[in-house]
Amino acid sequence: MWISVALPADAIRAEALSEALLEQGAISVSIEDAWAGTERETPQFGEPGDEPTALWEQSRVIALFEASDDLVGRVAKATRAAGLDDLPEIELTEVAEQNWVQLTQSQFEPIRINDRLWIVPSWHMDKFEQDYLSVEPSEQTSSPSPVGRGQGGGLNKLVSGSSCILQLDPGMAFGTGSHPTTRLCLEWLSDVVKGDEQVLDYGCGSGILAIAAAKLGAAEVVCVDIDEKALEAARDNALRNNVTLQLHHSRESLERKFNIVVANILTNPLKVLAPLLAGRIATGGRIALSGVLEAQAESVIAAYGPYVVLRKGADLDGWCRLEGSAP
Repeated sequence: MWISVALPADAIRAEALSEALLEQGAISVSIEDAWAGTERETPQFGEPGDEPTALWEQSRVIALFEASDDLVGRVAKATRAAGLDDLPEIELTEVAEQNWVQLTQSQFEPIRINDRLWIVPSWHMDKFEQDYLSVEPSEQTSSPSPVGRGQGGGLNKLVSGSSCILQLDPGMAFGTGSHPTTRLCLEWLSDVVKGDEQVLDYGCGSGILAIAAAKLGAAEVVCVDIDEKALEAARDNALRNNVTLQLHHSRESLERKFNIVVANILTNPLKVLAPLLAGRIATGGRIALSGVLEAQAESVIAAYGPYVVLRKGADLDGWCRLEGSAP
């Protein structure tokens, strides 16, 4: 049996505490935002114009140990070594023996965005294509997202022979198709990409939106991100999906215009980027923004007001997509 130990730490001591826990026998240690999943959640890599934030101001350090009698004592030694005078409140959770790879993979099923677009992890591809190719178009039926498993354990059948399949595995860069903001952008791209467009994906993360645009028929797709790791992930995912993307760091100058501009980031960066993103829309082009909570939509619309008129296009689970067109 394993024991998960979670304890709070500020940005100054989180890394030192992580190292001390490893020295005390922790098998693995991770650091996460103490406010993850709330409106106070903070992006780790900062925003345009700001220096990247090394760690969150309030963090949560989670360590995995083998069960032992002196576990609390070892955690206490680690906290002292990290410069904490008192043992903070800790949370202990039993973790049963499991096949971690299998468990992780089981959490990511194929996702149906709509009749035109699917996101499939690599470990599902063989079964997915087998089910897809083994069914005549007249027999294919729709299924909810993610793909459900039938009584026989097989994946449900796809909806049409014209579906685009994106092979994408979860990784360090954001974007697997499961988050509401990503889905909102994918649905929009599926509607607006007709073929031969020039597309800009600003804040590309894993490259999922850019790859979708390319597979849907865009002639040229440019990706921009502030994080080198994200650009590496986007490059790898593009190769896996046999599409070509142009990858640029956000510090590089980008003066050209695009038929389609999409940005799935966060509200504050979107506001800061208003003149840049609006200035990248070609005459008659279209823009979609996501990563915006419904309560924040009006402030983003106001920020873009001097450049382009935005409206609420769709919402999902408290998040919304804003859309606009250049005259």
